[in-house]
Amino acid sequence: MALFGTDGVRGLANGSLTADLALTLAQATAVVLGQGRIASARKAAGKRLTAVVARDPRISGEFLSAAVEAGLASSGVDVLEAGTLPTPAAAFLIGDIDADFGVMISASHNPAPDNGIKIFARGGVKLPDVVEQRIEEAMTGPKLQPTGAAVGRVTRFSDAEDRYVIHLLASLPHRLDGLHVVVDCAHGAASGVSPETFRNAGAKVTVIGADPDGLNINDGVGSTHLDKLAAEVIRVGADVGIAHDGDADRCLAVDADGRVVDGDQIMAILAVSMKERRVLRDDTLVTTVMSNLGLHRAMAAHGIAVETTGVGDRYVLERMNEGKFSLGGEQSGHVIMSRYATTGDGVLTGLHVCAEMARTGKTLAELASVMTVFPQVLINVRGVERSRATDADVAAAVELAQAALGDSGRVLLRPSGTEPMVRVMVEAASQADAQRVAEDLAAIVRA
Repeated sequence: MALFGTDGVRGLANGSLTADLALTLAQATAVVLGQGRIASARKAAGKRLTAVVARDPRISGEFLSAAVEAGLASSGVDVLEAGTLPTPAAAFLIGDIDADFGVMISASHNPAPDNGIKIFARGGVKLPDVVEQRIEEAMTGPKLQPTGAAVGRVTRFSDAEDRYVIHLLASLPHRLDGLHVVVDCAHGAASGVSPETFRNAGAKVTVIGADPDGLNINDGVGSTHLDKLAAEVIRVGADVGIAHDGDADRCLAVDADGRVVDGDQIMAILAVSMKERRVLRDDTLVTTVMSNLGLHRAMAAHGIAVETTGVGDRYVLERMNEGKFSLGGEQSGHVIMSRYATTGDGVLTGLHVCAEMARTGKTLAELASVMTVFPQVLINVRGVERSRATDADVAAAVELAQAALGDSGRVLLRPSGTEPMVRVMVEAASQADAQRVAEDLAAIVRA
C-alpha cells in the first residue's frame, strides 16, 4: 500500500503515523531531495542543505516535528524551525529564503488525533508523484550519516511569521478600511497570523476559534463547521465572516446575513475582479469536475474560460503550472492565486475577497450574486466495485439522465480512489429534481 496519499502522508498519530516513521521519512527525503542539480552544487561547495519545518497546533505535532527535525539534522540538513504556521506560510517561506525543501506537519481539516507530513520541494511546490515514490523507496535504503561538523543544525526561524504577514499585505490591491470581519481560525495554525493580518490591512476584526490547546483543532469550528461563524457575524453585525481549516489552506465565507459563500463563489468573485483588473492570465480559471454548473455559466457570461481537472488541489496546481494560469481552486475552498502562492492559501484568499468588497463598495452577497448556485446532490454508493461507474447499463442511465436535464443540469459519476464506492453527483434547476435523478442513478449503480 502506498505511503503517500493525495496530500502527503496522513494517519492516526502514534498509530500508523509514528515518530519512527516520521524520522525515517525525513532521512529518506534528505537522500532524494539532496540529489538535485542545485542541491548537489551546494554540497560540492561545502554548504549544507536547508529545510523549513512548520506545524499546526495539534498536540502530536510536537513529537512528530521533533522526529522530522532529528531525521533531517542527522542527515546533514540545517533545519529552520518555523513553529506553528499555516501550510501556505511554510510553502512561501521555502521560496522566500531559497531553502532546498520544507516539511509541514498537519492533517488539515481532520480531527486532532490525526496528523500528517507534507513535503515541499524547492520554491515551495508540492512534490510530483514520481518523487514521492522515490522517497518511499529510499526509506528502506542507506541513510546519510555525516559526523562532526557535517551534521545539520536546528535553528529557530525567528521572523517566519513576520515575513509571511508582510508578503500577504503586499499582495493586496486595496486596503480593508471600514470593513468588519469575523475570522474563524478553527483553533488551528492561523490563530495568530490571520487576525493580525486582517487588522494590519485595516479591518475591524472579531475572532473566534483562535484558542488552540492541541486537542480542539477543527472541533466544531472552522471551514467544516460554519454555523458558529454565521451566528457570530449576525450577532456583531459584521460585514463578512472568513473561515479557515486547521492548516489554513482553505477559505470559505459567510455574508452579512450568515449565508455561506463557498469556494466556487469565491473563485467567481476573484476571477471577475482579476479579469476586470487585467491580471487574470489568459482570462482562464482552473477548477475541478466537482465545481458547480453555475460557476461554468457565470464564467462564460463574463468571457472567462474554465479548465477542468480531476478532484484534488494538486491536479489544479498541475494544470495551472502547465498553462501558467493565475487562478484556480476547488469548491471546498482551496483557492490558488499563483502570483502570490504555490498552494491554496486561506488567509490570502480571505484578504482578497475582502479587498474586492472594499474596492467596489459592494456587499459579499452582491459580489456572490455573479454566480447562481445550482442545487447539487451527492450520494456515495458504498460496497460496489469502482468499475461500476463505467459499466454499460450505468453509462446508458447517465446518458438518459443528462439528456433529460439538458442545459439545466449535470450528472457526474466518480469512483472512489481508495475504497469500493461510486459517487453520484447531480445538479439541476431544483433541489427536488437533483435529488430524484441522483437517487434513481444510485439505485442503478447498486443494482
